[in-house]
Amino acid sequence: MRLRLAVAAGRLVRAVARRRGGGSAIPGYVALRIAPRFLERTIADLPLGVIAVSGSNGKSTTTHMVAAILRAHDLRVFTNPSGGNLPQGIASAVLADADAAGRLKADIAVLEVDEAYGVELTRLLTPTVVLLLNVQIDQLNRFFEPDRVAGMLAKIAATATSELVLNRDDEHLVGLADELPAGSSARVSYFGTVPELLGSVSQGMLSAPRFGGAATVAPASADVVATALQGRDATLDIAGVPTRIRLPARGVHYAVDAAGAIAASRAALGDRFSADAAVRALDELGTVYGRGETLVSAGEEIEIIMMKNPASLQMNLDSLDAVPEQVFLAVDDGTPDPSWLYDIDLSKLDHADVLSGSKGYQLAVRLGYEGIRVGEVEPDLRTAVKRFLALPRPTAGRKTMIVNYEQMMLIRRMLGYTDLEGGQS
Repeated sequence: MRLRLAVAAGRLVRAVARRRGGGSAIPGYVALRIAPRFLERTIADLPLGVIAVSGSNGKSTTTHMVAAILRAHDLRVFTNPSGGNLPQGIASAVLADADAAGRLKADIAVLEVDEAYGVELTRLLTPTVVLLLNVQIDQLNRFFEPDRVAGMLAKIAATATSELVLNRDDEHLVGLADELPAGSSARVSYFGTVPELLGSVSQGMLSAPRFGGAATVAPASADVVATALQGRDATLDIAGVPTRIRLPARGVHYAVDAAGAIAASRAALGDRFSADAAVRALDELGTVYGRGETLVSAGEEIEIIMMKNPASLQMNLDSLDAVPEQVFLAVDDGTPDPSWLYDIDLSKLDHADVLSGSKGYQLAVRLGYEGIRVGEVEPDLRTAVKRFLALPRPTAGRKTMIVNYEQMMLIRRMLGYTDLEGGQS
């Protein structure tokens, strides 16, 4: 009865929130307050279990990839596609798919889980497969040091019941195979990248340096390896077979995400895995909202580049094909301490047309130290977006917005993209 009440109340709140164009996590919060075991009751009993995806960066994109690959194998997949990786966000996604009794019509769940909340979440949901992507320098106000994140991911790794899939190129992760609890039956497998691709990324961005303690040695073999990249076309070695795939966006980090997604899918599917089905799924896959996404407003393309943390911004800047012709940057209090911007190589930018957000003037100071010309600072986001969109159409045909998560969400709504899983509403 409590579960049914949680579903009914959560859906009522969800309907009100969607009419207002937001509030994706609020319905899940309400459902969890009414039924604290809401997620256990709705997800944990799916026939093929749960795949949990975690790490500092790439969780949303990789979860999106895994779900698409499994669907290409004719599985019914439940996932949290809006990127809501906290318990309330996942509960909100359940409310969209479950029936009145809280039953999900799915064979398997693929869940993006936050590094911190994932410790408790995976303990409750006991995932069959755990995929860990990386440990990178992240939000210092939440995580302090990479070692702390590595400790959280070690606890998530210990909950895998069937297979633990690790990035062999991350010094913090490769040692987790030796830290599984005594009696664990989980197999350990790896994905990775060839040195040539690793060397093309700014030092320390794909994984944070590990200090102190004995050095860990990366395993020589991996089930899936990214071996080549040209624009959005990547080559992956899947169990020894070179395979061409199309990535949803450019950048080495997307090739690494794809390698991890295929490795986790192989772990979940076993003998049912088909490389051809995986290739078809990735070839047809679009970007996750806000992650290399291209929006259209008044016939103009706008590329959204995220600046969640140093690694995400640096890798996205590194992957730019050329210096953007028109640039908008916005950061608000969702990034409490933007001082990490002083560690970023901004050489791919030669100017910024409009800066916005509550920390817009801090952005201007950072760009000033770099000698990057700033057109104007307009703290009010709506006004700033209007001015940016009013600029003449760029000859390259695309405007570029570099924003943090919170500003990205607001901008999408301003442009009419109120549905996180689709286009304009």
